[in-house]
Amino acid sequence: MLEALIFVVLPFCMVYSAVSDTMSMTIANRVPLLLLGVFLVVAPLTGMAWVDIGMHLAAGALLLTVTFGLFALGGMGGGDAKLIAATGVWMGLGMPLMEYLFTSTILGGVLTLAILAFRSTALSHVVGRNMFLRNFSQDAGGVPYGIALGLGGLLTYPASPLALWAVGRLAAP
Repeated sequence: MLEALIFVVLPFCMVYSAVSDTMSMTIANRVPLLLLGVFLVVAPLTGMAWVDIGMHLAAGALLLTVTFGLFALGGMGGGDAKLIAATGVWMGLGMPLMEYLFTSTILGGVLTLAILAFRSTALSHVVGRNMFLRNFSQDAGGVPYGIALGLGGLLTYPASPLALWAVGRLAAP
């Protein structure tokens, strides 16, 4: 059961965030709250030391501080900031977090360039009413960065401490 929570919750939240941001340019507060709540329940049950749990929470707090500053300066959306922080709690301080941030940044840059290129084409005006593509084609709209954050989370999650713990449990004889 514990392994199922570890394998399902974060990936589901990443996919949900990507789809939600694509459709509505928002990431609901319930997503980072679910991530944080499930982490707080699951981490002690895996035998994670309290110091390590504290370090995971410190990663989230550090990320929330930085991303909230970026949000206040208009550099990122509030939902994106909260999602990065909550995902950081699952990744912890260390290489998985660095990989998540690096991968999401690269994917976000590619996504931004692709959307800007798409917006300059005639096709963007034709498909502008499509519910899946309307946020990609609006010149005044931002970039649904939740797509990059979701994909970055999915790609790097297998190296996270909780995912490795769950794989180890399932692989044990």
